[in-house]
Amino acid sequence: MDETSLSLLDGLRGKPDDAAWRRLHDLYAPLIRKWLLQRSMIAQDADDVVQEVLLIVVRKLPQFRREPRTGAFRRWLLNITINSLREFWRSRKGAAAGSPEHEALLAELEDSHGHLSRQWDADHDRHVTQILLERIRGDFEPKTWQAFELVALQGVPAAEAAARLGLTTNAVFIAKSRALTRLRQIGAGLLD
Repeated sequence: MDETSLSLLDGLRGKPDDAAWRRLHDLYAPLIRKWLLQRSMIAQDADDVVQEVLLIVVRKLPQFRREPRTGAFRRWLLNITINSLREFWRSRKGAAAGSPEHEALLAELEDSHGHLSRQWDADHDRHVTQILLERIRGDFEPKTWQAFELVALQGVPAAEAAARLGLTTNAVFIAKSRALTRLRQIGAGLLD
């Protein structure tokens, strides 16, 4: 990950380079593909829909406006996915195109309080957080990262983490704060 004060979204909305788009692709293509495959879509069709979703994101990202509400980008991406799925199924010939099962799936995804919509939110946040954590890991000394993992990710009390790592409790809190600050920085708009 580039050392930058801009979030991934802000960097893409500015003057994006190929590396920035690659990071976006690497972040979202696996999530969307996995999601589609879990909904009984065959791999080749899932790949086609993922490609369409990301092409739309590339075209429309400059117009995307972060809103103060939580999950604005996540919801925007889901809406693009829903519309891409709808269009994909409409373009298909045969009985499955526009089937009641497809319509029910799309309706539940469109309902922000529906089970599938809430599942999308949870899967998105878990996936994006995991990828972003891996990206920032190299920004920290190994002990600093261990302290962060123990306290923030594993729920180990700071005093216990400090004892395990030979650090002060204050150093553990600082490590946690620094890593969370970096995560929020690069994930701005993606997770908030």
